[in-house]
Amino acid sequence: MEKIIYIVRHCSAEGQPPHADLTAEGVLQAGELAKFFDGIEIDCMITSPFKRALRTAWPIAERKKLHVQVDSRLTERVLSSRDLEDWLVKLEDTFSDLHLKYEGGESSGEAMSRACNVVDELGDGSRTVLVTHGNLMTLLLKHYDKRFDFERWQALSNPDVYRVQITDDEADVKRIWN
Repeated sequence: MEKIIYIVRHCSAEGQPPHADLTAEGVLQAGELAKFFDGIEIDCMITSPFKRALRTAWPIAERKKLHVQVDSRLTERVLSSRDLEDWLVKLEDTFSDLHLKYEGGESSGEAMSRACNVVDELGDGSRTVLVTHGNLMTLLLKHYDKRFDFERWQALSNPDVYRVQITDDEADVKRIWN
């Protein structure tokens, strides 16, 4: 069994709400990202339903002549339903304790599980692009490589791309975005 997934963090966006669009710079980044994938074989594209993720995925799909599948399991992880003044500290704590959960939010483990379910449903031999958000991306990468933590989340760029090659029970994780 082998499958390859390209986990993409969306391009620069105007904000965090689901309806936040890409910035002008983000639109340009999406075009560059589409060119980046020119030499890479892809047979499936799945994206978060958030507008910034969709607008990141479309240029790639257009160039590759692929249908964009929308999957709500790739939405960003909700830390809490309340505004937390110290949200950054609380987010860091959730990388150490995958079961830690704040009011109205989901734990890192829960978010990781829903993202992993998307990957688990992919067929053997598939080469799939998943377009998602920074926190969920880091949690999915953490599933395959335990070194992914709060600091790695902070170091992500918009956009960012990681290649994960999954063979049997092993995974090779590599950042491929420049």
